[in-house]
Amino acid sequence: MEKLKAFLKRKDIVISVKRYGIDALGAMAQGLFCSLLIGTIINTLGTQFHIPFLTMTVATVNNVEYTVGSLASAMSGPAMAVAIGYALHCPPLVLFSLITVGFASNALGGAGGPLAVLFIAIIASELGKAVSKETKIDILVTPLVTIGVGIALSAWWAPALGKAAMELGGLIMWATNLQPFLMGILVSVLVGIALTLPISSAAICAALGLTGLAGGAAVAGCCAQMVGFAVMSFRENRWGGLVSQGIGTSMLQMGNIIKNPKIWIAPILTSAITGPIATCVFHLEMNGTPVSSGMGTCGFVGQIGVYTGWMNDIAQGTKTAVTMQDWAGLLLISFILPAVLCPLFNSILKKIGWVKSEDMKLV
Repeated sequence: MEKLKAFLKRKDIVISVKRYGIDALGAMAQGLFCSLLIGTIINTLGTQFHIPFLTMTVATVNNVEYTVGSLASAMSGPAMAVAIGYALHCPPLVLFSLITVGFASNALGGAGGPLAVLFIAIIASELGKAVSKETKIDILVTPLVTIGVGIALSAWWAPALGKAAMELGGLIMWATNLQPFLMGILVSVLVGIALTLPISSAAICAALGLTGLAGGAAVAGCCAQMVGFAVMSFRENRWGGLVSQGIGTSMLQMGNIIKNPKIWIAPILTSAITGPIATCVFHLEMNGTPVSSGMGTCGFVGQIGVYTGWMNDIAQGTKTAVTMQDWAGLLLISFILPAVLCPLFNSILKKIGWVKSEDMKLV
């Protein structure tokens, strides 16, 4: 046992919730952002602003035409796997081999590919690290083990993992359509909390394929956290804090939440209100890429995702036009209500002594 512990330490293989559930999951979200999400944004910009270079076919592979944006989106599997490998401190040969592993697991996982990539890339990474530099023919052994394990697990596990993820996501979306009020609260609160915790709400939404009304509730919860913390801590953090939290991440407050968990009450209460308003009043749906559901106002990706969904619905004939109510709902849920409700709840918490000035000061 001691030899095994020493070997794992030498190989930097740390089997822990933090390493896999926080570091790897968070990195996967960045990989998604740099491929699928950026590709979607590029396609949207090209279509809406009529930019020929962004809408024209730049490559054709197996009779499939690709634009600049769709080329970026097509690389989401490799991007996720390499990002996970980077977070797990993989040596170069393992990291580069994960390109193939990511492509295979994402493709075989279908719509639930991101979850398959997460599990399979982690295992392939750790086994690749285990054999790395252990032989004199490392340049052959390490890629063969990493890719071999990754491809084998992709063929064996990816379809089932992808199906399970989509069934769970489908169940959440079905329940939200059936009970929009209760599920609007539940999804908004839980995804919002995940956004502020040091895990990735975007990766969770992507893995579950969370779209539709449930995706709209997720957007509401994320915005309540980001805009809420940004506005109610404005006195302490001024404009820098407003920008870094409002269009960056509310995760910056995690240290302060540990010191005084009560500062989290206002954003959570806000998300419990804006979630059902999104689902029941404005019927706000996220029909863009699922990863956008967990991004909130980070780079305005959540809002771009909703807008992209509108355009997709119009193109498919399921929506005739974007109405004023659509815009009003998006603005209220994303910005106005969190900016009003969060400081209001926080002022009550201050009056009863649960929250004090400087509790949300960013260091």
